[in-house]
Parts: sequence; structure tokens; C-alpha cells
Amino acid sequence: MAAFVDLLPSSGEDETHRAEVTRGCCRLRVIFRGNPDLSFNTQQRCWSKTNDTTRIFNWGVNNKSVKLVLEPVRMAALTAEELKRELETFDIVCEKESVLDRMLEQCMCHRMQVQDIVCEWVAFSTTKGQLKLSLNNLESFEHEALNKRQKTKGSSKNKFSNTTRDVHSIQDLIKAEEEEESLLDSYSTPGKGSQKRVLTTPEHPKSKRCAARLSSPSLLFSPASFSPGATPSQKYSTRNARGEVVAMFGAVQGPRWTGKGQTAVQVELLESRENSLTNSYKYMFQRLRDVRDVLTEKIDLLGEELRSHFNIEEFSPVSLPAQDTVSVLGQVCCDSNGKLNAQSVLLEASQEHGARQVPVDVSELKEYSLFPGQVVVMEGMNTSGSRFVASKLYEGIPLPFYSNPELKQEVSEVSESVMVLVACGPYTPSDSLAYDPLIDLINVINKDSPDVCILLGPFVDSKHEQIEKAQVTETFEAIFSKCIESIVDGTRGTGCKLVFVPSQRDVHHHYVYPQPPFTLPDLKKDDVQRVTLAPDPCTLLIGGVTFGMTSTDILFYMGAEEISCAAGSDRFSRIMKHMLTQRSYYPLYPPAEEVNMDYERFQQYGQLPLTPDILLVPSELRYFIKDVIGCVCINPARLTKGQVGGTYGRLLIQQNPVQEEGKRVSPCIAAQVVKI
Repeated sequence: MAAFVDLLPSSGEDETHRAEVTRGCCRLRVIFRGNPDLSFNTQQRCWSKTNDTTRIFNWGVNNKSVKLVLEPVRMAALTAEELKRELETFDIVCEKESVLDRMLEQCMCHRMQVQDIVCEWVAFSTTKGQLKLSLNNLESFEHEALNKRQKTKGSSKNKFSNTTRDVHSIQDLIKAEEEEESLLDSYSTPGKGSQKRVLTTPEHPKSKRCAARLSSPSLLFSPASFSPGATPSQKYSTRNARGEVVAMFGAVQGPRWTGKGQTAVQVELLESRENSLTNSYKYMFQRLRDVRDVLTEKIDLLGEELRSHFNIEEFSPVSLPAQDTVSVLGQVCCDSNGKLNAQSVLLEASQEHGARQVPVDVSELKEYSLFPGQVVVMEGMNTSGSRFVASKLYEGIPLPFYSNPELKQEVSEVSESVMVLVACGPYTPSDSLAYDPLIDLINVINKDSPDVCILLGPFVDSKHEQIEKAQVTETFEAIFSKCIESIVDGTRGTGCKLVFVPSQRDVHHHYVYPQPPFTLPDLKKDDVQRVTLAPDPCTLLIGGVTFGMTSTDILFYMGAEEISCAAGSDRFSRIMKHMLTQRSYYPLYPPAEEVNMDYERFQQYGQLPLTPDILLVPSELRYFIKDVIGCVCINPARLTKGQVGGTYGRLLIQQNPVQEEGKRVSPCIAAQVVKI
């Protein structure tokens, strides 16, 4: 029995020809380079070799090099006894050896296991009215079922080959192709040896900028190298006004925006590790009564502070009819699932004061700013018990600022200023997974040498289109590791301290609020001292100055729910004041659908322990720097805005215990928001 492999003529001298024939237990592959017009007949003695070793025959025909590869088809040994046992499972009895041998031959030719071909036969026989197992019926079976199955398998394989592959399958294909080409090169002339191909695709051509960047040894750790398709964003690379200051606070002239890379600057969580969220926890187990208890305790605690601060004698139940003016305590909520408005305001009391809801008429209030979840005290009348007419509104009061009892500094002694850089993800444009903005930020850090860099997530953004469609060739954890490695290695020369804060948009991290810090098991020992892994939210003590921060977009969520009636008031300032007076990093209730809140942990780790000197609230909304009741509130916005560059923040802080005329002086000397 002979097998023929025909190689047709081609127009190119160096074109590679491949052909493949499978017969029985062997497969013959022919690979030929040149311009042939001939065919080869493989002798039966070569074709019949069925050992486990791949045989390679090199034939020289007309000064052309031909490689014939004879390799075994990897299949388990098939026996008639095994086939009979499988047939008996379906009550099919066959004693004719010729029928069994034919079925075994079909097994080998179609590369099927015994149990698979028996199942195929049972299905075929059933559709044909319980055919008997015979040679004639097996021929029909092969023609109508097995051959059709082989074609379907081939078409599905071709369909799969056009889909996006993962990194492992792509590497396997590349390796196999390179091995074949390397073997062909050994039969070609030295002047026509093949060269390594550059990995490019029509959708993602390799740009000169990307090639230059990845060829640099100092930037080989760039996350842009994780995928062959990670090409720079055209809009980002052509952006204008790089380095432009778009918002400022404090001293405009004088301060130099360069740090000293002080390794002596202390960065630590304000609370002790026992009272801080340092490890992951189990979530999605909370019960409704636990949520109720947390909300009730919040109302009672803030209510007691308001009662003592405003000298209120007692609180009346919200639904109790009263002809006189009374004071009621409760939480603002909406009478429906829609947005809060002046006609849908409800006040919900705690269990101590009846746990009832009553509609509130705010038409007599000259000024108000309300949002769902806000704890307030109202004065007014409720003559019928079904509607409370408010005439006065008491909002919350802020906590005191941080004071260091161990600080003993002379009045004339002035501490050195500390430069802090703040940036919030995403660190890629929306149309590309190339981390060019992150590389630019690392260059800024190396240029300015800040003492502390606070970097908030997302680092691997779950809202990125290519992440949503899984168009990546690495795991999310691997991409994140490369991001962190890029930042740590790229800033090692400056000696600056690094703070990493997660985001609920980090696709690889826990989707819960409060969010535990990242874990970096591969962090080098030399970098452990300068890297701080903080939860979201958190309060940090940096050089004696308190920083409060959350990567959750509380500005956006509260801005969508807040209603107000106040002449000349600033919306952002009102929201910041609500956070400080409600003493919470997320005072909104119910939370936004995107926020997976765990209220037991939130009660423990999501409250403001004090009024921070500086409050960081990165948001999709416009950047700003504002002084709100003594706290400098900064929204540095995000490092990228869609396909273009965004902004980052920088601050100069100085621990200063000296008071001017008995008033507190903010430790924030100056602050700016700068375009990347």
C-alpha cells in the first residue's frame, strides 16, 4: 500500500510547501522548500513502520532538499475484546471477527476511542431503525456518520484558529513554526537562510515608538510588553499641555516642586494594625438585621453628638403628633427607588425613637443640603403625626484634628517640607492596554523626586473595554504584578516612599467595601521598607500630617443623590463637608449599585477616626483643591480620561504646631493639580 504526496509548482523560489497524509497508524508529513514540479512515492517498507520513533528521511531530488517525516499517530492500543465489552454494554452481540476488525480499523483511521465509536454507532443505528452490526452497515456508518463528523471537526478547528488565543496557545504555535523553519533552514543555502519573523498583527502593527521603548533595558519591565497587541494610544501620544498646572492652592510663588527623596519620612496607618484592615475577610454573608444594627448605632451616636453640641433636651418620636415645636432625630431617605427631591424626603428614626418613617416638608427651610443616609436633627411641627414640617435643620459636626502628644518642638524651629505626589488610575487609555501614562508618571517621579507617592487604583481596570472582552494574553494578576514591578523598580533610584491603595475597579482584587490592601508576596526585601500597602478607605500619618483617602468615587455617587437649596454654595464643598460632618468615608445609604458594601466591616474600618489634615477624593468629576472647615480636600481626578491624558496632584506639607493668633494653621503649604 503506497501513499502519494504531490507538491504543486509555485512562483516563489523560497516558498515552503507542506503536505500531510494519514493512513492507518502512521502520518506522513512532507516539507519542501523550492520550486518543484514533481511527486514522491513513499515505498511500503517506509510507510509500514509503526514504532514510537519519528523517522525523518532526507531525499535529494534535482538538487532540491526534501524532508519526509514519518511519525506515529498517538493512540491507545485497541483490542477486539475491549470493543466487544463496550458493545455488550448496549446489549449488542457480535462474534464475527471481520466485523470487529473493520470497526477497529475505523477507530484507528478516525482517531477515536473505542467507547466513542460505539456511542456513535448506537446513535446511528437508532436513527436508522436499529440496524444490525454488519460489514455493509459499517460502510454506511463510515460514509454517513464518521466522515461527516471528521468534516465538522475540521471546520470547527478552522473557526477556532481565527479566534483570540491565550498566551500559552500562541507561544506553542510560535514555537512549532520556529522549529519547522529552523529545520528547513538547515537544508537551504546560507545566503537564503530564513530570519526570525516579527510578531505583528494587522489590527495591532508594531509601532516604532513601542519598539524603541521595549528595546531599552531600563524599560523591559514595562507592562506594555505583556501583550503583542499593546500599542500606544494615538490620542494620548499627541496630547497637548503636558505639565500644565490646572488648579492650585496655598503659596503660588516660592515653593520648589522637588523633593529630597527622604527615606526618613514616616508613612504609617494612623490606627494600630490591630484596629486597621490589613487582611482579607469573608464577605457576602451579612444579614439584614446586622445592617439595621449598624445604621441604628450610627444614628444614635451622631444624634448624641448633635444633642450635646446644640444643647437639645430630648428627641421626640418622628411620628408622634405634637402641636408645639419639637426636635426629631433620624436618617434622611427617599420615599421611592428614584432620585431624592424636595417632595420625596422621608425621615427615618432609630429603634429608640420608634423606628418609623415620616414625610418631611422642607419648604420652610431657608437653606438645606440633604442626601440619603444623612443623619440630621430637625426642629418643626407634626400636628397630624403623618407629616413633619421642618423649620430648622441641624447637620453634623466634624471631629477634631490630629494632635501629636509627643511633639515637643520649639516655636522657632521649623520642620522640613515634604513633597507628596498623588495619582489615581486607570493608568492606561481606554483604547489601549499600553501603560504609557504609567511610564510617563514614573518619569515625573524620577524628575521631581517626591518624598512620598500615593498611587490609588484601579491598576487593572475592570471597565476597560479589552479587559471586559478578555482580550489579554496574560492573567490579570500577572498584569498587576508587572505594574507594581514597573513602579517599584522604576522609582528605586529616588528612594521615595510608595503607598498603594486598591480600588473596587481592580479586576483582580476583592470586590468589596471596605477593601483589604494588596498582597505583594514577590516584593524584594530591600523594597519592603519603602512600600506601604493600604486598604480602601484608610487614614495615613505621613511625616506627622494626617491623610484621609478613598479610591471609591464618593463625589460622583453623592453628587447624583444630593439635593440642596443654598444661595452661592459650591457643590463639591457641600459634599466634602458632608463627609467630614457625617464622619464617614461613605455616608450614602443605600450605596450605589456598583459598591458592594459590607456594613459590619464598614462600621469598623470605614469611619473617619478624626478630621484629616488632607482628604484625597479622586473622582471622574472635575479636579479641584478646596479648604473645607480647615481640611484641604483634593480631587486630583484620574491619570487618564478616556483616550487622552488626565491629571495628578502634588502637595508640599510641613508639620507646624505653631498657631497664628490661636488659630490652627494647615500643614499643607501648597498644592497643585498638573496635567500628565
